[in-house]
Amino acid sequence: MIQFDPKRLDTIFSGFSGKRIMVVGDLMIDEYLIGQVSRISPEAPVPVVEIVEETHRLGGAANVALNIFSLGLDPIMVGVMGNDLAGDKLLALLEKRNVKTDGVVKIENRPTTVKTRIIGDSQHIARVDREQSTYLNPEEENRLCQKVGDILDSVDAVILEDYNKGVLTEKLISFIIDQANKKGKLITVDPKFKNFLKYQNVTLFKPNIKETEEALAIKITTNQDLIRAGEALMEKLKAKGVLITRGSQGMSLFEEDSQITHVETRTRKVADVSGAGDTVISTLTAALTAGSTLQEAATIANYAAGIVCEYVGIVPVENEKLYRACLGQDS
Repeated sequence: MIQFDPKRLDTIFSGFSGKRIMVVGDLMIDEYLIGQVSRISPEAPVPVVEIVEETHRLGGAANVALNIFSLGLDPIMVGVMGNDLAGDKLLALLEKRNVKTDGVVKIENRPTTVKTRIIGDSQHIARVDREQSTYLNPEEENRLCQKVGDILDSVDAVILEDYNKGVLTEKLISFIIDQANKKGKLITVDPKFKNFLKYQNVTLFKPNIKETEEALAIKITTNQDLIRAGEALMEKLKAKGVLITRGSQGMSLFEEDSQITHVETRTRKVADVSGAGDTVISTLTAALTAGSTLQEAATIANYAAGIVCEYVGIVPVENEKLYRACLGQDS
């Protein structure tokens, strides 16, 4: 783990200013219906939740963009939404948070993804998902490719945020990586199982350990298993770096020169791990655009994940709090 001196950390954090990051991926709304339970339904043995509060938050790739903004950078969102009330709500949430929506495409007959969590007496009772996860058709792919092409020259980096909801098709992945590399842009990836090994020739690839096991059809139980997995991903993906997140065991960074760095988790008290992956990819990319090394970026992202895991619910990491944590001043 890198120990930062204030001068170096100041250089990285001041480098956030003015940087623009394009986030491409699956847009979602996280809806929370919060209420009280006082009786069981006479129709079925389920609790009746009397709703007293309803909130809507940015989810999926939109939460990544929100984290980018919270760190002090300028996010530009690329993705799809439905021609529905949820889509209107999504745009309003993005604009309220100053996330640019130049790359958001409205698609007929495809609902905006909404994940509704029903909370009764502080207990998570159920989740209801409204979504369509089939891949975009060729015409829709072309519309997103056009958006990416229009925006790419104006950004410093691209984040590909895949939730397997159909936006990041093979064609779109290939197009974005090819064009971004030609223009010398940083490319970071937060993958899911589908198309896992299609993200080749990127700057940094960030899977978690479960996704790595599934993609490589192996079980990682020892440190040697982990090393073999990381080296295999480096070889298959031809990436400059692979960062495998390992939950309570921290992260492991693999680099081109065969250097391996294990970063221990920094969480003091885990309240909720929701959104930690979004925070990690956001912070990694922000640090890299500011000129950090891969090891410095992984260390800063590890502190960021530790911070957000101390809160219940999905929250963005705050710039000032992260800065203090990196200097050991957050106790």
